[in-house]
Formats: sequence, structure tokens, C-alpha cells
Amino acid sequence: MKVKPGKPLSPQLLYRHCDPADLNFKTTADLEESREIPGQDRAAEAIHFATGIGIDGHNVFVLGPPGSGRHAFVRQFLKNKAAAREVPQDWCYVSSFDDPRQPKAIALPPGRSRELKVGVEHVIQDAQTAIPAAFESEDFQAQREAIAEEFKEVQEEAFKQIEQEAKEHEIGVIQTPTGIAFIPIRKEEALSNEDFKKLPEEEQKQFHDQIEKLTLRLQQVMRSMPKRAREMRQKIRQLERDVASLAVTGLVDELVQKYSDIPVVVEHLEKMQSDIIDNVGLFLHPPDGQGMPAQLQQVMESKESDAMRKYAINVLVDRSDLTGAPVVFEDKPGFVELIGRIEHESEFGSLVTNFSLIRPGALHRANGGYLVIDAAKLLTYPLAWDGLKRALKSREIRIRSLADDIGLVSTVTLEPEPIPLDLKVILIGERIYYYLLERYDPEFSELFKVPADFEDQMKPTGENIENLSRWLAATIRNDKLRHLTRGGVARLIEESSRRLGDSERMSTDIEHFTDLVREADYWAGLGGKALIEADDIQKAIDGRINRGSRVRDRIQEELLRETFLIETSGARIGQVNGLAVLQVGELAFGRPQRITASVKLGSGEVIDIEREVKLGGPLHSKGVLILSGFLGSHYLSDVPLSLSASLVFEQSYGGVDGDSASAAELCVLVSALAETPIRQSLAITGSIDQHGRIQAIGGVNEKIEGFFDICSKRGLTGEQGVLIPEANVKHLMLRKDVVDAVKAKQFQVYPVAHVDEALSLLTGEPTGQKNRKGEFPKGSTNRKVHDRLLDLAEKRRAFGKSESKEDDKADEGKSS
Repeated sequence: MKVKPGKPLSPQLLYRHCDPADLNFKTTADLEESREIPGQDRAAEAIHFATGIGIDGHNVFVLGPPGSGRHAFVRQFLKNKAAAREVPQDWCYVSSFDDPRQPKAIALPPGRSRELKVGVEHVIQDAQTAIPAAFESEDFQAQREAIAEEFKEVQEEAFKQIEQEAKEHEIGVIQTPTGIAFIPIRKEEALSNEDFKKLPEEEQKQFHDQIEKLTLRLQQVMRSMPKRAREMRQKIRQLERDVASLAVTGLVDELVQKYSDIPVVVEHLEKMQSDIIDNVGLFLHPPDGQGMPAQLQQVMESKESDAMRKYAINVLVDRSDLTGAPVVFEDKPGFVELIGRIEHESEFGSLVTNFSLIRPGALHRANGGYLVIDAAKLLTYPLAWDGLKRALKSREIRIRSLADDIGLVSTVTLEPEPIPLDLKVILIGERIYYYLLERYDPEFSELFKVPADFEDQMKPTGENIENLSRWLAATIRNDKLRHLTRGGVARLIEESSRRLGDSERMSTDIEHFTDLVREADYWAGLGGKALIEADDIQKAIDGRINRGSRVRDRIQEELLRETFLIETSGARIGQVNGLAVLQVGELAFGRPQRITASVKLGSGEVIDIEREVKLGGPLHSKGVLILSGFLGSHYLSDVPLSLSASLVFEQSYGGVDGDSASAAELCVLVSALAETPIRQSLAITGSIDQHGRIQAIGGVNEKIEGFFDICSKRGLTGEQGVLIPEANVKHLMLRKDVVDAVKAKQFQVYPVAHVDEALSLLTGEPTGQKNRKGEFPKGSTNRKVHDRLLDLAEKRRAFGKSESKEDDKADEGKSS
């Protein structure tokens, strides 16, 4: 239907109906389910591409508005994609016997890590029984005693030889507090000092020489004792190794044979066996703890054994429950939640750690599959973004302490072997995060090469409507709701266009659709219905509006009480009803705004009072400057403007921005200049350009309904209406009561394309167009404005001449 600027719109242009008969089903129960988000072909293709390509850096940033079904689509898509892929490897950490500070990472086929852990635990438990039993056996004790006895016999034999030699030379061997001493004897009795001095000097000398020789022999024997003791201990240690080897080899060999297809596990088990043999003390029973404080003894008994802590397997990632690649949605993407952490235990007042306290992060769990993160949450956690980038660039997961990473503390800790990383990361966030990261983070475009941009809107084609209906059918079955009649679906489609503010498009806000269906199901249940019908959808819509309309209702109440002055009848010079949109929570509503203008002689300034008091935003100020340019070029292109005009939003106590009131401001300024009254039964919205064309604005439905509500409550007269830009006609999806009032010719909506059309409607007078001579017709609004501006210019010129003459006279008086 053709639109005629300046003429009232027909009711058919105020609302686009969706005919239920055009839908090829009776209820959504007749439809097959679909998890394909309608209208998102571009985003779906991008995600397909990113998850299919195997080149580094092709991670995905899913951008778009909340409610567009981003999370639901990604979840369903990755679920299907992951199911067709192989289950990735398990990962474990084991002790490094060469350097305990650097635990070793081991990869195993999916599901076998848990088996290995259990198998090693059984080996350690069996070894804790078998090794002590072997060491307590009679055979081991006999061999150990034999080694000790051999050492003892060698030691005693050496001492006997010295004693025998000393006895042959009449020298005795005695034990003193300071050690062994030699003394001369006669007839098996020690000589006293007096008796020894009575001996001939030659004999005394012989005794001295012989004692010196024996002392040297004794020293040689004593020096050889540690060596022989060491040899004894080595023999005992070798015996223990042999016994331990016999006790352990059979236990470990079974595991080695079981994992013979995994060389890295076999290597670890062999090293573990060798280390057990070298450290059998870990398996021997400790002292019974007698004399130890009771609390300390309880702590020691409750602790895991040293052997189990050293040799157990720390299963980092177990894939035994998976049937495909992992899909991980990380709700708390902090640094440690992504990268993993090394925990500590308090032990006697100190913090200690070991490889068994290494804990996995989301990157470990998602390795070999997909990791989905909310971008806004990721960017709020300190160093989480940097940690993720570092892992993706290096393609490995290196677990480290966050405190160490920022240099907060410097302590000795573990340095686990990095784990190779192979996964796709999907970030989900609003567009602002994508564009900011792309602009300010040079690494972002290297790591997230694929944007999946979800649409805000889609065309109401048959295919899109059917896909939406199938999506709703799937949601209904999943949530166990009542199915929708096709009338209910049609009402949802109409509400979708109204929510978007475009009769030729539909919103892609899937979340809003599903919430309305859930609430409509409640109303259908109260009505005892088996299906959700159009009136149930309407009740859900009305309920949402009612719950969020307190502020709107209070504002309208104050308008009716004339606390805020808005006139809807009569005519005023320099006053017009503008329209604004307020957003409170989910509810957007319009309210009329009184705009006034005053004009006097001046230097050509149009003062925007809102800007002067810093309540006007840059877009509003831009609109005022544009209308200033239009005044000069349209009315007096060859004469400077000589007015001082002021514009103000009356009773406005908050910020004002946007240029949607610039058409109203121009009209009220023209009214003040031409001294022509404006009909207060009309309101106007629209922005203008420098040629006077009226341009599209946002929130046109809310603005019309806001003025209609005030007029309706005061009483419709048939004179009221709203002027809107012609370009906004396609956006109209007005409420039923507004459409009904237009049908009854109680209210009108006028499309306008130029400010002259708006002035003609607002003033009820012809605006007037320039003739060939460039003159406006006499009596027209534009001619009045032209003449007023010309008059102001002449007055300013005359005023300037009089000031000049007075200045000249003053100068003559001074010179005389």
C-alpha cells in the first residue's frame, strides 16, 4: 500500500498481521524437532568451518546479542560434532625418579589411566606386605646375621692376633676410658711405674719399641674397621636388594606385561621397580611411635604412606566415561580453573606439596575436544586471558602457581612436565568485547581467526517461520509444556516483529520466545486448555508489561494530574509536543515532552539550553546545529542571521541525547519566528538534515503509544495524532487499541518526509514553496519566517549604525 506524506496512514499500515492459515501445521505437535537456530546461517557456517579446519589459530568468537540462542546452538552443535570424534587420551602425572621437582606426564589410551592407578596401588599395597615379610623371614635373617657375624669374626680375629703378639712379648692389653692401652707385664701381672723404672734401660727400650709397634698395628686394624663395616653394609644392602627384588619383581612384571603396548608406561614401571628396590626402607614397618604425643601419633597414622605418595599414579584426566570428544563449558574461567593448580598441605606448620597434589584445569579436561567460555567472565579474572593465550600460542599446558606467575612469592615448588594442547576454544560474548579485543590486543586476531556473528533479526519467510516453529516444538517437548496452536505461533511471530520494531523483520531473540511460551503455558493451564492459544500468548505479554510498568504508570499519572505539563488540545506559539523513549528494565515506553522556543534580536545564535547546562549529549547538540544551518540556508542565504533563539526541553531533569527531537525543535523555532501557533493535539518525532528532510528514528511504536495513552485517558477527540518520518512506516507494529482508534478515526498517524509537510500539519496553514524568483508566497508560514528574519537583520543593522554614530560622537568629545 502506497504511503502519501502528510496524509493519515490507513490501519493496515500500522500493524502487520501473521495469518495462521499461512502456517502449514495445526499445532507444534505436528512438527519434527529442530535444534538449528532459525536465521543464523552465517554464524552456523562459521562454526562449522572453524571446528572442521585443523590449522592453528582458527578458534571461534561467537558474537551477538543476548537471547539469540548462542549458548544453546553452540552446545547442541558441539554435542553432535564431538560425538563423531574419537575419545582423546587420558593424562597422568607420575613421580620423576631423576628429579622429584619435575613430575612426568604420561598419556594413555582413554579409560586405561584409572586401571593403571588401581594396578600400581595394588602393587604398592602388596609390596608393603611382601617386602616386610621377606625381611622378617628366617632365611633373610640368617643371611644378614651371617654377614654381621663374618664382620665380627674378622674384627675379633684381628684383635686376637694383636693380643697374642703382645702376650708373646710380655705386654698386656687393657681397656681404658680413652680406648685400648698396652702395658708391660711379668708373670701375668702388670708392672707398676716403680717396677718398670727398676728394669734395665735396654729392657725398658725393648718394651717401648714393642708397644709402639703394637700401637701401630692396632691403629691399622682400627682404620680398616670402617672400610670393613662399609663392606658389610654393602653386602647387607645388596642382600636387601636381592630379597626386595624377589619380592617385587613378580608384582611389577604382571603390570609390565599388561601395558606392554605402551612403552612409556613400561619404562615408568621399570624405573619404579628399581626405585622400590633402592628404597626398601619406605616399605618396612616404622617404629611404633612410643613416646610420641598422642595428637602427633594420630596425624602420622592418618597420613597416606610415604610409599603410596611416591609411587601412586595421579590421574589428571580420565576419559573412561566419554563416548566422543569432550565438550567443556567453563562457568568460572579463572587462571587456576583454566590452567590447573598445584595444591599444598599443611604439615607441622609448613606447606608442602608433591606430584599427587597437581589438579587439572578446564584446558586439561577439554584437551582433544572443545572448550566454551563466556568472554565477559574470562576478562574479569586476573591473568586468565593471558594464561589462555599463552597456552594456545605454545600449544601446551604448563601448570604453575598464579602467585609465582605474578612474582608475588618465591618458593620452591613443582615444575610439572607440560602437556601438549590440541583443542578448539569457543568464546561467547557481545559484539563490544570482540571489537575491543580485535582493536587493542594484537594476539587476538592470531588466535581467534573465526568470528561467528549471530544476527539480531531475520526476514519472516516461510522457511524461517517453519524453523522457528520447529525450534519451539523441540523446546516444548524438552520442557514438557503444552503445544502451541498455529494461532499461538502467529501471535508469537507478530510479537517478534513488534519487539524488534520492524514490521518487515522478525527478532532472533530465541530466549524471549521460549520465555513467553513458558508463561503462556501457565495461563493455558489456569484456563484448563490442552493447547496454548493466541490469547494465552497475549496474557503472557500483558503480564510482562504489567510487572515492569510501575515507572511508566507513575509518569502518566503525573501527566494527567498536570504535575508535568503536556497539552493535548488547543494551540500555542513556540511550543510543541516532542516524544522520547525511556527504558526501565526490559520495558521501553514513550512519553511526550514539551519543547519550547523563544526568539529575540541577536547575533545568529541558537542556544541549546540542555547543552549549556551539560544535560545534552553530543548527538542532541549535533541536531541543534543542523537546524541552525537549515534556518540560514532555507530562509536567508545571503543575509546573516540576526536572532538569538533558545530551545529547551521543559521539565526535563535528566540527560538528553539523540537527534530524534531535532524536527520538533525546528518546528517550534519556526513557530516562534512566524508567531504561528502549533496544534497541541499533535506530537512529532524525527531527525532532520540540513535540507529539511525528516529522517528515521528509533522507538517509533513506543513514542506513538506514549502520546496515545495520554490522549486516550484525557479523551480522544479525533484531532489527536503523531507525526513520524515516512521512513519509519515500515517499522510500525502498534498496539491493538491504537489501531482500533485509527480505524474509528479517533487518532491519526501522519508520515512526513520534509519539515514543510510537518509544519503544514502542525500549524494548519500552508507552508509555502519558493517560486522562480526565490520568494515564498505571501501569508505562508515560510514567508512569515523569512520576513521576521529579514526584519531582525535590518534592526540589527540599524542598531549597529546607531552604536557607531554614538561612538563617533564620543570620540569627537574626547578630542575637543
